[in-house]
Amino acid sequence: MSTTLTTPQAVPPSNESIDPRDKAPKRSLWDRSFRPVLTIGISIAIIVLAVLIIFVITEGWPRFNPILWQNMPSIRFPETAGAQSAITGTIWVICTTAVISLPLGIGAAIYLEEYGNPASRFYRLVEINIQNLAAVPSIVYGILGLAIIARALALGQTVLTAGITLALLILPVIIISTREALRAVPQSIRAGSMALGATKWQTIWKQVLPVAIPGTATGSILALSRAIGEAAPLLLLGAVTFITFNPTGLNSAYTVMPIQIYNWISQSRDEFHILAAALCMVLLILLFIMNGLAVFLRNRYQRRW
Repeated sequence: MSTTLTTPQAVPPSNESIDPRDKAPKRSLWDRSFRPVLTIGISIAIIVLAVLIIFVITEGWPRFNPILWQNMPSIRFPETAGAQSAITGTIWVICTTAVISLPLGIGAAIYLEEYGNPASRFYRLVEINIQNLAAVPSIVYGILGLAIIARALALGQTVLTAGITLALLILPVIIISTREALRAVPQSIRAGSMALGATKWQTIWKQVLPVAIPGTATGSILALSRAIGEAAPLLLLGAVTFITFNPTGLNSAYTVMPIQIYNWISQSRDEFHILAAALCMVLLILLFIMNGLAVFLRNRYQRRW
């Protein structure tokens, strides 16, 4: 009895081409409408921002001249009034804020990311508080600064009080952004450095921090940009709305550009409104420079792994 083996015949390929779109899953109505809705929302935001900027420029351009930053404020003569004390006070306050917040924020981020034990209660407590503090309204920091820093610590209504309060305000942002920058550094860099005999701190100082500088600098600059535009906490701290001298130290009285803008807007004469728009231009230029610097540093020095 013989057995006949038969080989299976290959099925000839079909001449009909299969459209890849037939195999793609059908998208829901929400998936199809999300992109147009997002585009419309971004367009509206850009249009509103452009209208506000154009309005401020057209309103304040007649007073955007050296008199604005050379002269002191005046209630009686708005034609010759300036905002030198507010601009100088802003520089004093923001420099104090940077000196206090940057070492604390970067140091806390290094500890949490490189030395902290995620399983410990202290670590979890600090991390939860940092995340919660990032969402606290700025007016709450003003109340905290008034009750504890200005009154309990008896620092008064000074540049130092404003600097400490704004440093507390932006500290969570600096910590979170610095931690993200440190987390983006590959573990292979740490392992290679320690395999060559470097200590943990030498590895962090010589290898990790230089690589994380772009992300750290970007987050820090954006946090300081937020502090420059804050007015609510400084109003509670008693920032002087009308001052005709520049701060001379950390214990001096002060005013800042947002407070000066608020003071001029509250006046009834149109000349003060034009002054407020001109000072808004100065504030916008400063913010654009800082945000542009943050974008430049990130794009220039960021590494792809």
